[in-house]
Amino acid sequence: MGLQVADSFLVTDGAVRGIDLHRARFVGSCAAAGVDAAPFWDQQVRRLPGFGRWFPRFELHDDGELAVQRRPAPTTGGRVRVAVHEGPDPRTAPRVKGPDLELLGKLKEAAPHRADEIILLDSDGTVLEAAYSAIAWWEGETLCFPPTDRPLLPSVTAALLRQIAATQGVPVAEHARTPADLESTETWLLNALHGIRPIHAWNDSPIDPLPNTPADDWQSHLTALARPL
Repeated sequence: MGLQVADSFLVTDGAVRGIDLHRARFVGSCAAAGVDAAPFWDQQVRRLPGFGRWFPRFELHDDGELAVQRRPAPTTGGRVRVAVHEGPDPRTAPRVKGPDLELLGKLKEAAPHRADEIILLDSDGTVLEAAYSAIAWWEGETLCFPPTDRPLLPSVTAALLRQIAATQGVPVAEHARTPADLESTETWLLNALHGIRPIHAWNDSPIDPLPNTPADDWQSHLTALARPL
């Protein structure tokens, strides 16, 4: 039984960051599939544990059934090595989380260079996102993202980073960049489980210790956005 829609978020002692954005993404995608998921979401969110670390996944299956998996949260953080996927973007529904998760999982497992994530490219060879993460990077003092008119999954963590940038007075821009453009700059993977993970190595390159990364400060800002359910 395949997935039409899925959404996951980190719950830490009953608090979540961006829960309204997760709800809007899941409920909106379900509505596009002809299913009103709002009552189910609201009911199940109220049942999530108020203690410990959890990573629940809300699901809409191909038969129209709604479900939730209450999963303990995996370990977060750590250095990240990425590999670049050779070939076109293999996803069938890049703007919806769910239909391509199994495919992306297999792609990530088969990634060369023992990579932790695999980078997907648009038809012109520019970076879109990773299998399970959005991407952001720094150009000078500007926080950058791929153009939103590209085939991207709407990332809750990227949206929260844009909010933080606005409150901090940090300029934000959108650019189309190739992997070669990003290999020599501060580049981050973003997702609901890990928050921010700076890329320490591309393909088979040596690990970069990134001694001056601002990722820890921004992760603190991100963590501070968590609110009780």
